[in-house]
Amino acid sequence: MTLIHPAEDLGVLRFITAGSVDDGKSTLIGRLLYDSKAVLSDQLSALARAKHKRTAGEDIDLALLTDGLEAEREQGITIDVAYRYFATAKRKFIIADTPGHEQYTRNMVTGASTAHAAIILIDATRVSEVDGRTELLAQTKRHSAIVKLLALPHVIVAINKMDLVDYSEARFDAIRAAYLALAQRLGLQSVRFVPVSALKGDNIVTASERMPWYQDEPLLDVLESLPVGEVSGSAAELRFPVQLVARQDGSHADDFRGYMGRVEAGAISVGQALRVLPAGHRATVAEIIGPRGELAHAHAGQCVTVRLAEDVDISRGDILVAAEATVEPARKLSADLCWFDHEPLSSQRKYILKQTTANVFARVGSVDSVLDVGTLSHGQHKGTLEMNDIGAVQISLQKALVCDTYEQHPATGAFVLIDEATHHTVAAGMIRAFTA
Repeated sequence: MTLIHPAEDLGVLRFITAGSVDDGKSTLIGRLLYDSKAVLSDQLSALARAKHKRTAGEDIDLALLTDGLEAEREQGITIDVAYRYFATAKRKFIIADTPGHEQYTRNMVTGASTAHAAIILIDATRVSEVDGRTELLAQTKRHSAIVKLLALPHVIVAINKMDLVDYSEARFDAIRAAYLALAQRLGLQSVRFVPVSALKGDNIVTASERMPWYQDEPLLDVLESLPVGEVSGSAAELRFPVQLVARQDGSHADDFRGYMGRVEAGAISVGQALRVLPAGHRATVAEIIGPRGELAHAHAGQCVTVRLAEDVDISRGDILVAAEATVEPARKLSADLCWFDHEPLSSQRKYILKQTTANVFARVGSVDSVLDVGTLSHGQHKGTLEMNDIGAVQISLQKALVCDTYEQHPATGAFVLIDEATHHTVAAGMIRAFTA
């Protein structure tokens, strides 16, 4: 494995592949791993002997590198999210190969929820012409809408199977224009386009000689150059959800009580004045302990134990914020929901809303609108949400919850809904607004 020089280390990039069935997502990732020398020789030998491979002769079916389930290999489709890890001389990568079939949209949402970037694949042979304009597939639109809802900062459109359209620049330009129109309607920004052939390896790791009209970087170079960084914010933006209260020597006078968790936003420092929400208690940071010992401060993304100078009532689900923070607990939420369950949303049913480490009972009071994937309008008023629907809803909480809008702080602005009876995760949500 290539060593990464500290001066060149750009951090870990998490990205997903998304698109419709048979757009070539698994093959693209397999090609990326193969051409970047991230596949071991024994893996290649096993792939060459695989009984479900769909290539002729000695050619390796690279899609099998990510299609790990037997059902996936038999059907030739991706069902679950497959994670793969590799590194180049510039950075490390975590790839999530997400399903393209509408039935597994919920798995795509799961993979995208922690990603920095999305590669939207479009099969150059499957776009159609309607009244003189290029029409994209419904799943391409649905996945693009989800990428917008999740506010992924980088979108790369890989126009695949260029080998099957004779590497046509005109076809690439037509698809690019169609997606730019879609991106404008959704509000997507920072969209880049790369014409590729995942099967042949064109513009995946190295530039293709068969598309001299494309002068930009191949896909791997684009991924290596994407800026990624944890946003630490200011002290006023601190969000530290308490995951566990750690006790030690509880019968002794020097009883240790620490509050364990991950800094989701902002920074925390020794001596900093805090508020404990939702109760509102005030306290001061006495000590911060990391995996390797004491720290003077910790920033977003770090897992630490915080000890306070005062004895206050704190339990799992509470959240530490800066003393001067203006955030207050909320009882009513306006949110965008991606519905996962086979059973439709019921306004009569009580759900468990899980956000960071907090669980509260919730009811969905109304469905304001449902996204029509075909027209990208929110004009439908079905009064409910069915599987794979994306809708704007109003939620009432049984008790107050400390939250932010998803745009402000994704960690505290996102949640899942869990069915109280079955314990199934039925929806994922992003908070747009909230009131007390």
